[in-house]
Amino acid sequence: MKSVESQFELIKRGAVEIIQPEELKRKLERSRKSGKPLLVKAGFDPTAPDIHLGHTVLLRKLRHFQDLGHKVIFLIGDYTAVIGDPSGQNQTRKTPTPDEVSRNVKTYLKQVGKILSAGENVFEVQFNSQWFGKGKRDTGMPLDEFLISIASRYTVARLIERDDFAKRLKEKRPITVLELLYPLMQGYDSVRIRADVELGGTDQKFNLLVGRDLQRSYAQEPQVVITMPLLEGTDGVDKMSKSLGNYIGIDEAPGDIFGKVMSISDGMMMKYYELLTDEPLGVVRKGLEDGSLHPREAKKRLAGLIIEKYYDRKKAESAEANFEKAFKHGEFPGGVALSRIKHVNGKLDVISCLAEITKKSKSELRRKLKEGAVELDGQKVTDYGLSLQTGKEYKVRIGKSFFRAIFEN
Repeated sequence: MKSVESQFELIKRGAVEIIQPEELKRKLERSRKSGKPLLVKAGFDPTAPDIHLGHTVLLRKLRHFQDLGHKVIFLIGDYTAVIGDPSGQNQTRKTPTPDEVSRNVKTYLKQVGKILSAGENVFEVQFNSQWFGKGKRDTGMPLDEFLISIASRYTVARLIERDDFAKRLKEKRPITVLELLYPLMQGYDSVRIRADVELGGTDQKFNLLVGRDLQRSYAQEPQVVITMPLLEGTDGVDKMSKSLGNYIGIDEAPGDIFGKVMSISDGMMMKYYELLTDEPLGVVRKGLEDGSLHPREAKKRLAGLIIEKYYDRKKAESAEANFEKAFKHGEFPGGVALSRIKHVNGKLDVISCLAEITKKSKSELRRKLKEGAVELDGQKVTDYGLSLQTGKEYKVRIGKSFFRAIFEN
């Protein structure tokens, strides 16, 4: 097993926060001396069927732990999924049916195999319906008594401290009692697993800390919490999400993945490199800074690395060749994400619309129009006063960047 310092260096790559780093180092040292792997937990509520690159940020960090010899507990929140995690929500989340959860679980486990090792010593799947579901449980308590036992260990004041609850209370939006229970139930998952480490997105921090608190109340050593960043989607603004249309799915066709990666902004590229690849960041950054690596070439390399990870090198090369062919012949490449935009104040002039699509400044876009670098549906646009239509899909090319968008009322 590698030294504690070398393990720590790999674990902290891309992480936003480690609570507490010294605790993690002590656990790693204890594991190194005893030969007993750490139990590293991550929970997944199967509320959607497909895994996209945003999900892989967490999964890749789990793989790092596996590569270091530790055991990943892949917790399926099949019971808590029907409650709905309130993290980051400004209203009560629509919950899936049990049948939808069951179907999503099967898809998740199939796709996760592209990232995590399924070896018995480094991977275990657990379902929290094992201790929250109906039927006999080894707690020896009825479910209502069981939940009362958990709920008695945490105060309402602590629960409503969390940002999303506080915001909803201020705006007089409803919060269900089930949503209040969710962090406690996720925390109890850590108690049952006796997790040494738990990973989650930055929006999960409150829930992860509840796990630490509950472990202490059950006389367990508290888990180390590691939060990972939320990956923005192809629009460079919102968290990657299928519902927003800004996602890149790991099961998408290689050509679609390549086109979508090429559509991200240059400013987002290094974050994608850091969170989605194992490339030495210093080499890439230096090349971009000294001009030896053009941003477009760096993005092509990024797209190839991602496709190679989920398919193979041959498919990555084929996807790049097809993209180049389309680009050189002025064809619009496949796989560019479709954005649905509710335009502000009903303004549909071309500059305002392009600003919404690209997140670029209006002055820069006016300059691009003047240079003849803007195309809508294959036609150059130079008229600042052009108005776009609602409900129509537009294919936009600005220099070497491609976008698809529909403006909605």
